[in-house]
Amino acid sequence: MLIGIIGSGTMGAGIAQTIALNGIQVIVRDISEAQLEKGKASIRGSLSRLLEKNKITREKMDEALELLSFSTEIAALIDCNIIIEAASENLAVKCKIFEELDRIINKDAILATNTSSLSITEIAAHTLRPDKVVGMHFFNPVTKMKLIEIISGIGTSKETLATIFTMAENIGKSPIKVEEAPGFVVNRILVPMINEAIAIKAEGIASAEDIDKAMLLGANHPIGPIALSDLIGNDVVLAIMETLYSDFGDPKYRPHPLLRKMVKAGLLGRKTKQGFYNY
Repeated sequence: MLIGIIGSGTMGAGIAQTIALNGIQVIVRDISEAQLEKGKASIRGSLSRLLEKNKITREKMDEALELLSFSTEIAALIDCNIIIEAASENLAVKCKIFEELDRIINKDAILATNTSSLSITEIAAHTLRPDKVVGMHFFNPVTKMKLIEIISGIGTSKETLATIFTMAENIGKSPIKVEEAPGFVVNRILVPMINEAIAIKAEGIASAEDIDKAMLLGANHPIGPIALSDLIGNDVVLAIMETLYSDFGDPKYRPHPLLRKMVKAGLLGRKTKQGFYNY
């Protein structure tokens, strides 16, 4: 089996590493050599840390690196059995990628999107194979988080779902089946909670540190909601809230103005070294 990954950022690199560590050949495609070099460095760094902690052997690390290849050419994905798109959370960008992939790859290949909230059905409509388009939502950090949401669009076939479900299990993940709906399962519950935590901070009810401490110690969460927003990326949190608000039309999903302001200021969290906290 050959699996293609579109995007070598945080999610794409994590997905590629996870798949290669499970003995499957992977080719990663990104738009520039500079982006690919960052992705390669991220994977090597992650594997080296696992080696130092004795979680993998040198042989396992070398095998994983041998199974990875990189290209700026989309034609390099032509022989892939499954392609997982992990580009930016932008519907127009994803639809354009799927249109291009649909034209060049094998008619039997499955196209999966790592979207955290966008419509699988709408993305699939930009291909001639809606039965082979599926959501495959990984969670950050991919190398540690066990869950994958396997999301069915209106045209996704049972065969496609079964193939992706099995593939997820084969790379050591615990998949769940989800019918397409805004935010799917996790983000429909999680992101409005983060938005509410931001509202509490904006109203001066408690500091970011104390809001996080409250949920760590009062709800036994492993990370507080404000810190989690910085980890996910405040821009991603805003995008998910915008999708929920647009699709449901319910004011309970309206993004808080402070979240919008943070994104406008470029304070996106860990990836920009500054968000609700400094890193």
